[in-house]
Amino acid sequence: MNPIKISIMALALTLLSACGNNLEENNKTENNKVETSTIKKVLFVLTSHEDLGETGHKTGFWLEEFSDPYYLLTDAGVEITLASPNGGRPPMDPNSDSENFQTEGTKRFKKDTIMQELLSNTVKLETINTDDYDAVYYPGGHGPLWDLANDKNSIALLEAFFKSNKTIAVACHGPAIFKNTKKQDGTPLVKGLKVTGFSNSEETISGLNEVVPFLVEDMLIENGGIYSKGADWTPHVVEDGLLITGQNPASAKFVAEKLLEKLN
Repeated sequence: MNPIKISIMALALTLLSACGNNLEENNKTENNKVETSTIKKVLFVLTSHEDLGETGHKTGFWLEEFSDPYYLLTDAGVEITLASPNGGRPPMDPNSDSENFQTEGTKRFKKDTIMQELLSNTVKLETINTDDYDAVYYPGGHGPLWDLANDKNSIALLEAFFKSNKTIAVACHGPAIFKNTKKQDGTPLVKGLKVTGFSNSEETISGLNEVVPFLVEDMLIENGGIYSKGADWTPHVVEDGLLITGQNPASAKFVAEKLLEKLN
C-alpha cells in the first residue's frame, strides 16, 4: 500500500479516537453539571444564647430538633450549612442530652466526630446570602426566644426567604423567630397562615412559663397566625404553603420529612 495512504489512514484513525474521547469527556462533564445542579441546599440556623433567663441554668438549641432533621436530610443527599448569630459552637441545652430525650439521631450525633467539628464552626448569620439556599430550617430549644426572635440578620433572612417563595421550616420554640418578621405589606409574616409551636400548656408543664420572655403560642396568635396544637408532647406538624411548623421536639423529624418533600 502507498505510504502516503497509510499515513492518511493513521491520521484519520487518530482523529476519530480523539473525537470519541472528547465526546466521552464532554458527557462526563455534562453529567456532573446535572448532578451538581440537583443537589438541594438547606440552611440550618441555631441559637447562640445559653442563659435561661435569670435562673442560673443553661439553655441553647434542643439536640433532638437538630440531630434528627440533620441526618434525615443529609442521608437524602441534601447539603446543609450551619449558621448562628455569633458563629462558632452554638450552646446546646444540657437537658436535651439527658437519657430521657435520646433518639437514634442523638445517639448517632454523639458518635459523629465529623458532625461535632461542623457544629463547632457554624458560620456567622450576617455572612449568609439567601440566594445560595433552597430552604431554611430553625430547630428550637429555649435559646431562640432571647436572641433569634430579635436578631436583625435572622429577621432579614426570613423575610427574604418568604419573599423569594422558598420553604421555611421550624420546630418547637423555633417559631419564636416570627415575633418581629414582616411581609412586604408590613403585616406580621405569619398573619393568616396556619402555624403551630410550643404550646402554653407544654411550657407550663416545663415550669418555664414565668421564665421565658414570651410564650410562643400567645405570640403566634397575637401576630395573626392561625394556631393549632395537638396533645402535649405528641407530634403535630402544620403545613401552609411553603411554611412548615412543628409543635414540640417529637415533631422535628416530621417537619424535616415535609421539608424534604418540598425540596423534591
